[in-house]
Amino acid sequence: MNIPADLKYTKDHEWVKIDGDVATVGITDFAQSELGDIVYVDVETLDEEVGKDEVFGTVEAVKTVSDLFMPLSGEVIEFNEVLEDDSELVNKDPYGEGWMIKIKISDMSQVDDLLSAEAYKEVVGA
Repeated sequence: MNIPADLKYTKDHEWVKIDGDVATVGITDFAQSELGDIVYVDVETLDEEVGKDEVFGTVEAVKTVSDLFMPLSGEVIEFNEVLEDDSELVNKDPYGEGWMIKIKISDMSQVDDLLSAEAYKEVVGA
């Protein structure tokens, strides 16, 4: 299981890459493997301010639909539109081309609440 050390994580299986006051967010390798083949990613919160732990979208797999939770409060400033035509990228490259949204972080102190790679490994039993 791939859990890059340079990223932050949530207990809800989102990964976060911090670059200044912008965070790139996707779901982890563990999450995509649990979901199975992803057929659709739906994000209706573009250009909206969304609070930490609130739902920012859904991911639909062959066998289930799962909510996507905001890891940090902020404005959703970008959606990876490539996923509209190629949602399988989430399965193929969850930490790269399969990213989902970018957030302009409104409360940088929340970054401290995210999990390290080591702490996330404990969550998933890796």
